[in-house]
This record gives sequence, C-alpha cells and structure tokens, in this order.
Amino acid sequence: MVTGSSYLLTGEKTSVLVDMGMFQGLPEDQGLNYEKPKFDANKLSAVVLTHAHLDHCGLLPVLVGMGFKGPIFMTEATKRLAELVLFDAAKIAKEDSKKMIYTEEEVIELLKMVVLVDYDREASVGDFAIKFVDAGHILGSASVIVEETSSSKRIVFSGDLGNTPEPLLSPTHWIDKADYVVVESTYGDEIHGPREEMKVLSEIVEQAVKDDSVVLIPTFSLQRSQELLYLFDQMKKNGMVANEIPVFLDSPMAIKATEVFRDFPELYSKPLQSQSKTDDPFDFPSLVICDSVEKSRQIKNLPGAKIIIAGSGMMTGGRILHHAVNYLGDPLTQIVFVGYQAEGTLGRQIKDGKKTFNYWGNVVEVKAQIKDIKTMSSHADQIQVITWLKKIKGINKVILTHGEEIPRLVLKEKIKQEFHNVEVFLPKLNQEINLEKND
Repeated sequence: MVTGSSYLLTGEKTSVLVDMGMFQGLPEDQGLNYEKPKFDANKLSAVVLTHAHLDHCGLLPVLVGMGFKGPIFMTEATKRLAELVLFDAAKIAKEDSKKMIYTEEEVIELLKMVVLVDYDREASVGDFAIKFVDAGHILGSASVIVEETSSSKRIVFSGDLGNTPEPLLSPTHWIDKADYVVVESTYGDEIHGPREEMKVLSEIVEQAVKDDSVVLIPTFSLQRSQELLYLFDQMKKNGMVANEIPVFLDSPMAIKATEVFRDFPELYSKPLQSQSKTDDPFDFPSLVICDSVEKSRQIKNLPGAKIIIAGSGMMTGGRILHHAVNYLGDPLTQIVFVGYQAEGTLGRQIKDGKKTFNYWGNVVEVKAQIKDIKTMSSHADQIQVITWLKKIKGINKVILTHGEEIPRLVLKEKIKQEFHNVEVFLPKLNQEINLEKND
C-alpha cells in the first residue's frame, strides 16, 4: 500500500529499521497502527528516517515504549519537520479522544535520540555504512544507501522520489551502483505530463473571479503548501492572478513548516535560491495567514472570489473539512486536488465522484467542480522511476513497495521490459526476503 512505510534490514550482526510510518486511508489499514510491531526494538542497531511525511515517520515514537534507545539518523531539515508532524499527530489523537498510539512525552524522548547527518556523508552502524542522498521529494528527504562493509553488498531504499524538476528543491540525485533496490511505486502506472501548474491554476482563479466563487485546495502541510505559496507568488508577480485576490493559508502546521523552509535556502532549487536572496518566495500581496481558529472561521464572512489552502491534503482531518461543509454544496466552488489521495480517504472518495459525505452530523451534498492537478505531485511518475533505476549499475533485485496493486504490477512489467536479468518482487506486509537467495 502507499502508506505505513517501514523496512527492517538485518545482517549477521547489525539490524537497521528504515522508516516507521503511520497507516492512512481505509479503516482496516488504520487499524494496523495499533498492532504491536513484529520485531524486537532492543535488537535494533539504529533507525534511519528518509523524510518527515506522516506515512514514513508517524509511528517512530512507538519505539520509545518498546525500549529502543537510539540512534535515529536523519537530515536536519527532516528533524525540524518531523518534530512538527509527530507532535501534531499526538495532539490530534488526544483531542479526538482516540486510543493513544503514543504521547507527546514519547515524542520528546524520541527526538533526543536523533543523530543529524548531511547528504553524501557516510555514517557507520555496526557492519553497515549508511549514506543519505538527496531524493528531491520534500525538504530534507533522502534515499538511503546501506552497504555491508564485510561483503561490499549494497541495498538502496529510494524513500519517496521527487517529481524532478520541481520549483522548490534541487533535483533528485542519482545513485551510481547497488545490488538491491527497494523503490516506491506510487505512480507506477502513470506519467504526469508537462508541468503547467501556473497556467492551470490561473485559469481556475480566473473562473472563480468570473463566478465570484471559492477555490478550495486541500493540501499537505509539508512541501505542497509551500509550493502553492510560491506559485501564487509567481502568478501575482507575472500578472496571471490579480494582487487583490485573497489567498488564505489555513493550516497551523503548514504555517510552521513554511518557517522551517525559510531556514534551509541551501536546499532550494537554483532559481529559488537566487530569488530568496532579495525576496521572500512564500509571501505576496493579499496572502492571509490564518494562525488562529477565529481567523479560520472568519473566512466564510468575506464576500467575493477567494482561494483557501487548508490541511489535510487527503481530507482526513484538519480545517479543510470545515470549509468543505461550507462550500462543497455550491456548484460554483472548485475543489482542486494537488496530490495523491490514498484509497479510503475522503479526498479519494470525492475525487472518484462521491456525492455526499457526513461530517459531525452535517450531511453535505457535493456539487462542487472537481479539479485534479497531477503534475503537482511530489512523487516521481513511471518514467522518472525508470530513469532513476537506470542510473544505478549492478542491480540484481528490485523490490516494489509504496504503491497500490495495479501501479505496482504495471511498474513491474515495465522494469522487466527495460532491464534484463533483474528480479522484481512485490512483497506483502511483514514478508521477509532473503536478498542472497532467489525467493
């Protein structure tokens, strides 16, 4: 599946956990978050985190209760963002009176175990040498190379690969060689097409101005919100969107994440680095930062065309749901999806044509116009994954994860066409693969 990423790599004397993500989407998938992990945390040599998205880091604090004492390797930007994500997850669970998976105190303990690593610098963990390579997915994201020093065998975990080139970050970096590759397959059956987000968004806003209506954008707090701010900054500078059209950023985590982004200009793309020296790329005329619940509530009282950027990206919670209740019954509203919608989420259901939904007793009839800008995904498509794999020499086995079944199957066939003598595995949850044998 696409969420709940986690891999346990064991050698003769060393074992490393790569990611420990939360399961999202279908209720039966979310139920997996409460199952006891099927490994002994006390036997872990280390943990490695590829990036700060909830489906990769969201269960890490569970390790505290399991007795794990560290170290946990990640980039500095990932630590800053993961801190926001994990405290938010603990807070939401507490407020929603859900069964607690972990507490804020356990998040604090976990963060004490973090060891910061730079890109392209090796770290030693027992018999393993570990290196982080920029994945170009979100700020601080990495693919991870693990080399067994005794045998020089190498396995690469792609993490989530970026939709390169993209406006905010430096491109996904190539990896030169590996024996085994674990790679995501989110868009294994799709090709994104040309990046014309500004053109598409400006046309959507133009329609909203004509109709005096609302553009509602459910968005992810990390990366996507900042990309949207940058795009609106550019569109307003270029006259594609009038300066007086208000854009509301209504996501407390996105507001905090934007501050983190401002602290890491060295990770930006070259054009963004250049702009950021003289101008804030995440600020522009008529941007309204909704840093309180009251400001969020007041949005509906403002007449005229407006753009609302609010979390969560898959409409599984957050302030977007209040705006959905207010606006999705209006046929002039445009709801714009700008990222992956996991199976079972409200975002996926609405995108697939669901006509009504119930939120806290409010039955909402969905009459809004549904738009989907797939090129704004921060995940690589089929061509980008294949291109990334082709840069890696010496691959014996490819293990496809982080994808629904059809995309995985399609990507498997594509890899078999493009690569000769490479085995391709589609593992199930908790399946063990012996890399030295033909499974």
